[in-house]
Amino acid sequence: MLVSPSLLAANFANLERDIEMINRSEADMLHLDIMDGVFVPNISFGFPVIKSIQNLCEKPLDVHLMVVEPQKFITRVRDCGATLMNVHQEACLHLDRTIHEIKQAGMKAAVTLNPATPVSTLVNIISELDMVLLMSVNPGFGGQKFIENTLTKIKRLKALIAESGSNALIEIDGGVNLETGARLSEAGADILVAGSYVFNSPTPIETITQLKQL
Repeated sequence: MLVSPSLLAANFANLERDIEMINRSEADMLHLDIMDGVFVPNISFGFPVIKSIQNLCEKPLDVHLMVVEPQKFITRVRDCGATLMNVHQEACLHLDRTIHEIKQAGMKAAVTLNPATPVSTLVNIISELDMVLLMSVNPGFGGQKFIENTLTKIKRLKALIAESGSNALIEIDGGVNLETGARLSEAGADILVAGSYVFNSPTPIETITQLKQL
């Protein structure tokens, strides 16, 4: 299992310390949730913070834009050192164009689906994607309860990926812990995003290792 800890749950007064912990851990990526207060209720952090993180973090940056019109920020996300740029299907009027522009900018391209958005909306774009993120909580807040229907969506998405010949990985974000993580792994998830479960752990490096072993 790949693990992408979500920086949203980190201690921003000690951000360098928490990123150094991620560097020492077995984490595969660092998940960065960018919120604009419009697409989701909260505001998180922006490009100056991402740029600072790039200078500290030794892991690839998994940048998740929970914003309206994410296509406007492709170049800025790239210039902040992102390996992967993730946009919401619900926020993109011209999703195919946005995905191709992300790739042309030299990044991997991913699409996120909110809990109520069906997997079928990706039928015509799945072959172009490097990753699909299924939200297992409603986006905008940390520490929410896991939505059980995510397990069914994973199976539907895996079937779509297989039918299309896509190489897209399946990432899950929301309510991830050892119990839900084991069930997500069994359903076919490839990457787990974990925020509160990692950063609130008394032994976060060990917690990341435990998730890796699922």
